[in-house]
Amino acid sequence: MKSSYAMKKIIPAIFLFLTLISYSIKPVFAQLEDCGIDTAIGCIPVSDTNQFMGWILGWAVGVGGGIAFLLIVYASFMIMTSQGVPDRLKAGQELLTSAISGLIMLIFSVFILKFIGIDILKLSSFGFN
Repeated sequence: MKSSYAMKKIIPAIFLFLTLISYSIKPVFAQLEDCGIDTAIGCIPVSDTNQFMGWILGWAVGVGGGIAFLLIVYASFMIMTSQGVPDRLKAGQELLTSAISGLIMLIFSVFILKFIGIDILKLSSFGFN
């Protein structure tokens, strides 16, 4: 009975992790153009400031999402191993709440900046695409 309950919790976590990984993988064909410095983490566009800042912000959002995911995993581990101790259970719940709210703020900040910058102010003509 416990193994099926654990599998019900593990399978959505694995699905979420694989979904996040699949969205972060970029096609190899997109790097055929000469865009700057080729590194182990990808091609860094240093010739254009707007592309460089977009690259930095893309990586920052990815790292922030990864940290939020790791905090969610750690908080759920704290909750599952608290053994009914109220202090550990409360600490795990607070960490889980903080990680999820931070992830929601990160996601909404991307949408709000896109909405204000590109849709309202029409900054796409300046290279903020």
